Amino acid sequence: MIIAGSTVMALAYTLFLIPHRIVPGGAGGIAMILNYFFGTPVGFVIVVINIPLFILGIRVLGKSYGVKTVLGIIISSLFIDLFSYVFPVGSATDNPILAGIFGGLMLGAGLGLVFRGGGSTGGSDIIGQVLSLHTDLSTGTAILVVDAIVISTAGICFGRFELALYGFLSLYLQTRAIDLVLEGLSYTRAMFIISDKAGEISKSITTRMNRGATLLDATGAYTDRHKQVVFCVMAKREVRRVREIAREIDHKAFIIITDVYEVLGEGFRPRN
Repeated sequence: MIIAGSTVMALAYTLFLIPHRIVPGGAGGIAMILNYFFGTPVGFVIVVINIPLFILGIRVLGKSYGVKTVLGIIISSLFIDLFSYVFPVGSATDNPILAGIFGGLMLGAGLGLVFRGGGSTGGSDIIGQVLSLHTDLSTGTAILVVDAIVISTAGICFGRFELALYGFLSLYLQTRAIDLVLEGLSYTRAMFIISDKAGEISKSITTRMNRGATLLDATGAYTDRHKQVVFCVMAKREVRRVREIAREIDHKAFIIITDVYEVLGEGFRPRN
């Protein structure tokens, strides 16, 4: 996972991000700024930047940043320089918008694979967690702040704030791709139906949809009235029909529909 993810990350940098100077934030972003001014290898600089960050991470956060983190940092950095200098792959497109879109998606997919393998690529992840310990910021917000500063600085250094906008686009797509790789696509929906006719609704779902349902006992916090809640998990395509059934029986029913990322049990396939 770590090797595959590092390869995808390196290709994202060399095919899309570095040729168009689209900075995705973090240590990679700083390395790209230095590469622009001094011609230093991006991968090598990422390793150099991560050495003090790694030491800081161990001291502040403990030994959770172990061998797999070092492995993720070194392999991804090595592959970036490998595809830049030894086996140069060149730019995949001349369009900076496409470069920002596909660079962000590929980088996020690579990071997701590294995370699934138990590794890390250091950089703003470590800074974000350290900041989170000493401020009121959450880890995610702290990482976002660090990346935003790096991307904005790159736009100023490159003399084109438009590049910073591409960087923010790439960063957003990167986070979405990470979530997609780690959690997968939502393939089912869960529905909660609060109604005085919960029993009738659940029977109708069972008989007309051939879909199981569960009745949950509940008490209204404001009214202190006892109610039943219908809980049902279904495929996406069945949502409209179940909603119609509930509205048909009780047009005042309170309905909540939410994504479900995995269901284990009869009638549903497990996520691989």
